[in-house]
Amino acid sequence: MKVAPEVKDKVERLLLGMPRSLDGHLGILYLDLSPELVVGQLPVDDRTRQPFGILHGGASVVLAESLSSVGAFLNINEERYAAVGLEINANHIRPVKDGVVIGTARPLHRGASTQIWETRIEAAGKLVCISRCTLAIVERRL
Repeated sequence: MKVAPEVKDKVERLLLGMPRSLDGHLGILYLDLSPELVVGQLPVDDRTRQPFGILHGGASVVLAESLSSVGAFLNINEERYAAVGLEINANHIRPVKDGVVIGTARPLHRGASTQIWETRIEAAGKLVCISRCTLAIVERRL
């Protein structure tokens, strides 16, 4: 995994909870983590396929929201704020039967109260899904 030096400590804290999360259950692996780019992979297997034998669109949405949420987290002061999903959309372009898909998320907007991230999900270099996720940046309540 490639981690930007300025977020190394944040990533270490984040990864502690991953095995127990939906990301861990679905087998999402993070490959590249920085405030400007988050890349992860998702296996296309029995955990992520729909009954017709292809990648479930919901699994693609989970990958997109996970990458976007992690990206937003890397851009905030997590002691004072949290990044929470506000809206997500996805266009599913082509089916995938097996292997892995790679999601690449980049910020379109990083504001004080919202962030917008775009995720491209590809398999074998071909676009599988494109998604846009809006996250609210909210103050943590103690």
